[in-house]
Amino acid sequence: MSVKIRLTRIGRHKDPIYRIVAADSRFARDGRIIEQIGTYDPKVGEEKAIIDEALALKWLGAGAIPSDSVRAMFSKKGIMAKFAESKKATK
Repeated sequence: MSVKIRLTRIGRHKDPIYRIVAADSRFARDGRIIEQIGTYDPKVGEEKAIIDEALALKWLGAGAIPSDSVRAMFSKKGIMAKFAESKKATK
């Protein structure tokens, strides 16, 4: 099973809000998820995304692959740097 960390769309027509989720890559974008990691509102920007850092690091450590947009959010929040540091510490 290949797990991806990606966005799933919620919200009204022309007023999107996204959940950041860990999901099996074989399921649809808005289909079955494994766990919700956070939320993102594009009206307020990536810097204000609400992300549970512990869950994000757990899934990255388990081998989940973030999508390009999620990777950008994680980088702005410093989660990718912490993940890289934790990988260096375990070697």
